Amino acid sequence: MIFETDHTHDASVQSWVTSANAPGTEFPIQNLPLGVFSTAGAKVRRIGVAIGDQILDLSAVLDGGLLPGLNDLSPALRRNSLNLLMSSGRAARQAVRDAIFTLLRTDSGHAAAAGACLVPMRDAQMHLPAQIGNFTDFFTSIHHVRRTGELMRPEMPVAPNFRNMPIAYHGRASTVVESGVPCIRPRGQLGDPQGAAQVYAPSQRMDFELEVGCFVGRENALGQPISIDDADDHMFGLCLVNDWSARDIQMWESYPLGPFLAKSFMTTASPWVVTLEALAPYRMPAPTRDAGETPVPAALTSAKHVAQGGISISLQVLLQTAAMQKSGMAPAVISQPQFSDQYWTLTQMLTHHASNGCSLRTGDLLSSGTVSGPERKDSGCLIEFNAGGKQALTLPSGEMRLFLEDGDTVWLRGVCERDGYKPIGFGECKGQIVGDAR
Repeated sequence: MIFETDHTHDASVQSWVTSANAPGTEFPIQNLPLGVFSTAGAKVRRIGVAIGDQILDLSAVLDGGLLPGLNDLSPALRRNSLNLLMSSGRAARQAVRDAIFTLLRTDSGHAAAAGACLVPMRDAQMHLPAQIGNFTDFFTSIHHVRRTGELMRPEMPVAPNFRNMPIAYHGRASTVVESGVPCIRPRGQLGDPQGAAQVYAPSQRMDFELEVGCFVGRENALGQPISIDDADDHMFGLCLVNDWSARDIQMWESYPLGPFLAKSFMTTASPWVVTLEALAPYRMPAPTRDAGETPVPAALTSAKHVAQGGISISLQVLLQTAAMQKSGMAPAVISQPQFSDQYWTLTQMLTHHASNGCSLRTGDLLSSGTVSGPERKDSGCLIEFNAGGKQALTLPSGEMRLFLEDGDTVWLRGVCERDGYKPIGFGECKGQIVGDAR
């Protein structure tokens, strides 16, 4: 599938929602991400669209008869999750985008009526956008793999299979939470580097992981693989993911079967889903490989994928300690990697996931694994920054961090930019470490 830009990406179009036209907004009319929200006055969860600093309540818009062209999709748009819309396919997704874009543009003639259907973001509670049945976490940044591998396997930092397929493990869907939910410091078995002693206690090596997530849209039948050129048709949209990690638990438990309790205690997902249609201008060629390097397996590449398999997203990690917050200091940007530096693309991840006939379900969340840049300063987690707990990160407050302490808040952000098009963002993926209360 080749993604092309259309009238909904026209940078000259403005909205009658004035905040959507403000410089620096993540949600101009060219974005229109979907999410699920509620309010104190109406606790029923409903689907909304982010526009500037407002949420367009789709149930209210439908009740007002302002989207007559979407009557067939009304049942999907009135749900308390995006799952039914996710399963409806690309044509339905595009129809929703077109109709809402037309309604929100300055010359729509419906500003007064549709304006009554807006909810200020500050008055809304965001929820997970989908019912997530399965969560798969990948391991697809060669820079992350190399730096972490040097800590555990210095003789072979990058395993041979990494260059042949996107590596992943099956995570815990029940503990995926929305942005803003506090991260309770987990307890577990902690082992020293030699494995000579173990103690059951709160983790002392709490870490974040900057990731990009993808929600599965259309399902595949059991036993039916998905080709690389059909993978985009099974992807609904993207979000940001923080796969919190307890490194001391992880180091002790991971051999021989990989992460378990070090990861399953909590994963945070941003609430807004940026659709593949919104991302069309930011598609880019898939990563290339140096001469002599292991070639990409035939099932994981094609002419279309080579031309458009990548997505350009500029990412940021921000950290604010309790002391910084108390003194009024802004969060500090500690890392700014590019998603285009990943070794494997999201379409390759999805294709490989289904290559054995595994059935992917609507609402499943696939995550990229830690996104790290080629330089250590743009690492996507603290264990890379500190070289395994040896080099502390210095913050603007003068505080030092090897790992996260109670009261520390982590924000993940992402923006897509390209000359001639409006920048669009993902909103925030936020969580604060809180102490174990037991």
